Amino acid sequence: VNQILLLLLVLTVCAILYNKVHQVPSALKNEAVDLESPEEMEEEIPVVICAAAGRMGAAIAAISSIHSNTEANVLFYIVGLKTTIPHIRKWIENSKLKEIKFKVVEFNPMVLKGKIRQDASRPELLQPLNFVRFYLPLLIQKHEKVIYLDDDIIVQGDIQELYDTKLAPGHAAAFSDDCDLPSTHEMVRSVGMQNTYMGFLDYRKQAIRDLGISPSTCSFNPGVIVANMTEWKHQRITKQLEKWMQRNVEENLYSSTLGGGVATSPMLIVFHGKYSTINPMWHIRHLGWSPDSRYSEHFLQEAKLLHWNGRYKPWDYPSVHTDLWETWFIPDPSGKFKLTRPES
Repeated sequence: VNQILLLLLVLTVCAILYNKVHQVPSALKNEAVDLESPEEMEEEIPVVICAAAGRMGAAIAAISSIHSNTEANVLFYIVGLKTTIPHIRKWIENSKLKEIKFKVVEFNPMVLKGKIRQDASRPELLQPLNFVRFYLPLLIQKHEKVIYLDDDIIVQGDIQELYDTKLAPGHAAAFSDDCDLPSTHEMVRSVGMQNTYMGFLDYRKQAIRDLGISPSTCSFNPGVIVANMTEWKHQRITKQLEKWMQRNVEENLYSSTLGGGVATSPMLIVFHGKYSTINPMWHIRHLGWSPDSRYSEHFLQEAKLLHWNGRYKPWDYPSVHTDLWETWFIPDPSGKFKLTRPES
């Protein structure tokens, strides 16, 4: 019995000594916990912006405004064509934007072959990068949630707020309704814009009537998108959009002579009744529809995001509210991109 007790005592002492030797100091334990804390594992916010030839200054101003107004962990995906990528990369790396986190992604326009109907009235709308938003899951693969922004925008709020937009179950995207803010209704009326499906789709065509969508249904603007990539892929959104692009080539179901959006129309069809909404102040639109019609300065100061959709861009002349855009513009170090102003 004494031998057994002695053996147990020896084993106990050995166990205590083992634990002391291999014990993790409390300071290291706390450090390990800190490394896994939410503060250290801050969520990355992916923001997709296109950099098109002739309007790269727009992308630069948009990126500058986002970066300057947030403390969030933003990763910019800057999408361009092979010929434009060196220019945009040099612009960023030789300006104060060199501190941003960004990836340059090349878009291959061959994916659009046979899917775009030539339309002479607004040829600029047929530029390949206008359709980047259709292919988000192919370009951005490691993120569950993604923000897409047109280049002709300025963000005055914290992009984290937009990223936190709630998407309803089963919704692949959130957009801004074109009927959302009374403040914009007068602008819409004054420049003769359409804000219903009738302004984008040709209801004389049987294929459009067969959709069963009332022509008076309020449209939405896909220049600002908060997208759920899992739902997008699950619902095969890209394939659906391509199907309607190809049908338009064959049947001319929509055109730029209507609402001015050959990239908008297929999205209106595919997402009808199946999208969540963005806070209206996060997409104040139509600043580029008229060189004369203006919003009140107070209203624009309250806005979180400004969008110069339309023909009259703030880097060109004539245009309105250019001061709000130019605040965020960073001159091109190479001197290739220049603002068009009355004095020039």
